[in-house]
Amino acid sequence: MHPILSRRGRLGLYLLAWAPLVPLAAVLLAGWGQSGWGEALALALPLVPVYAYLCLAAWYVVRGVRLGAALPLGALAAQLAAALLSGALWVALGWIWAAALDGLGAFPGAARRFPGQAHLLFALGVPLYLAAAAVHYGLAALEASRQAEARALAARVLARESELKALKARLDPHFLFNSLNAVAALAGSDPAAARRMAILLSEFLRRSLALEAREDVPLGEELAHAAAYLAVERVRFGERLALAEEVDEASRSCRVPPLLLQPLVENAVRHGIAQLLEGGVVRVAARVEGSRLKVAVENPSDPVHPGGTGGGGLGLANVEARLAARFGGGARLDVRPGAGTFRVEIEMPAESGG
Repeated sequence: MHPILSRRGRLGLYLLAWAPLVPLAAVLLAGWGQSGWGEALALALPLVPVYAYLCLAAWYVVRGVRLGAALPLGALAAQLAAALLSGALWVALGWIWAAALDGLGAFPGAARRFPGQAHLLFALGVPLYLAAAAVHYGLAALEASRQAEARALAARVLARESELKALKARLDPHFLFNSLNAVAALAGSDPAAARRMAILLSEFLRRSLALEAREDVPLGEELAHAAAYLAVERVRFGERLALAEEVDEASRSCRVPPLLLQPLVENAVRHGIAQLLEGGVVRVAARVEGSRLKVAVENPSDPVHPGGTGGGGLGLANVEARLAARFGGGARLDVRPGAGTFRVEIEMPAESGG
């Protein structure tokens, strides 16, 4: 909604700012036109507030043509065209009002004298519209800043919730039972493997705790954390579970929300690999294309139920919500079930930094 019309107080302040323009317009019409002071004031008094409302339309031009570094001339040209059109419309309204005053007998001859004053009204209307457009660009910048702050706050809240949920999932009795049961089973038959399993589980939990206080991490660190989870699960699944990575080096330094890949690889194992007797390969791919980072996680799935994710929908919804909170409409998540495969693709801005 229009930022000025959405609040009554703002509209009052906006109209109040136009009040000094009433005597200014009257001075122009009387001093350089052919009207007397009474006629000039009678013309200016309704025309200035009407034009104030007309200039509110600048907001919609601002929303349609953003003032960015890439196309500043395009935005300027659009606003200049709108200013010329608004100025011409203001002159037309002035002519109609002058004819009405003439017809009512309040100021005989006002319609005949107005064409000589039209250029003054037009010359005043164009810069007034451009000034209103500048104000609306300021309001647009303020709105964008507030939206960015709201998204950042929502991202932090969702990140904390996701980290707590992820940590809870890591400590979930089902996960710990399977992992510790594997350690116990290996302790008698293969002590070295039991020690390795305990170390892997410890490393995975340590990584989970380390992510708790961070807002974003390099994708390379996310990949390492996902690999740590799969290493733990591989002790249970053995040769049935494998990991294949196709990751270009440029993508590894891109910043992503923490624990973004964890729900995806967990779904791939629980609702893909675990449902197949022969197991399969979890494939993780990442690349940078221009200013975009593209990440994909793919796993084999039961051909009878292609793409079936069971309880994985919650994990996917959480990932999608965190992407929206962090990047707004600049990121997307696509689920692509196929014949015997299940693929999740993420596209987001490629942000690098410390």
